[in-house]
Amino acid sequence: MDKRNKTAIKKPGKRKFLKILWAGLGLIALGELVMVILSFFRPVAKKEVAVSAAEMIDAGSADTYEPGSVSAFVTGQFYLVCLEDGGFLALSNRCTHLGCAVPWDKELKKFICPCHASEFDITGNVLSSPAPRALDLFEVSIVNKQIQVNIGTRIRRNRFNRHQAVYPETITIQG
Repeated sequence: MDKRNKTAIKKPGKRKFLKILWAGLGLIALGELVMVILSFFRPVAKKEVAVSAAEMIDAGSADTYEPGSVSAFVTGQFYLVCLEDGGFLALSNRCTHLGCAVPWDKELKKFICPCHASEFDITGNVLSSPAPRALDLFEVSIVNKQIQVNIGTRIRRNRFNRHQAVYPETITIQG
C-alpha cells in the first residue's frame, strides 16, 4: 500500500464535530421553542369546580351579629356585614381598583382604600372613585341560623341589589 492512500482517509476534525454539535443543539432549541408556542395556543381543560371544606368558612350563629355591624375574617379575606334589616353580605376585603386590602372605618362607617382613597359604603357600593365597581361578594348560606361563607368563588357586581343580601329565613342566595 501506498502512503498516499493511508493519508487520504482522514478522521473528521474538531471544527466539523463542533459545527455538527452546534447545529444539533440549535435544532433542539428551535423544537422546544415551537412546542412552547404551540402549547400557548392549546386550550386549557377546565377543572371541575367542587366546593371543598377548605373553601367554606363557618361564621357562627346569625344571632351573634348586631344589625349594622361589620366583622373581619382574616382567614377568608372578607367582611361579614349584618345590614340594618338583618340581612347578611360577605364582602371581599380587596379594592376593585388595584386589589389593595380595604379596611373598615368604624367611626366613618365606610371602607376606605389606603392605596388610592376609594371609598365604599357598608353594602360595598362605591362612594368615591377610582374604584370602578362595588366590592366583590362571596356566597352566603344560612342554615339553622348558622352562617357559612363560600370563599371559593368571587361574585363580581356593579352595585348592591337587595336580593344579594341573605336572611336567616332563607337557605342560600347568590349575587
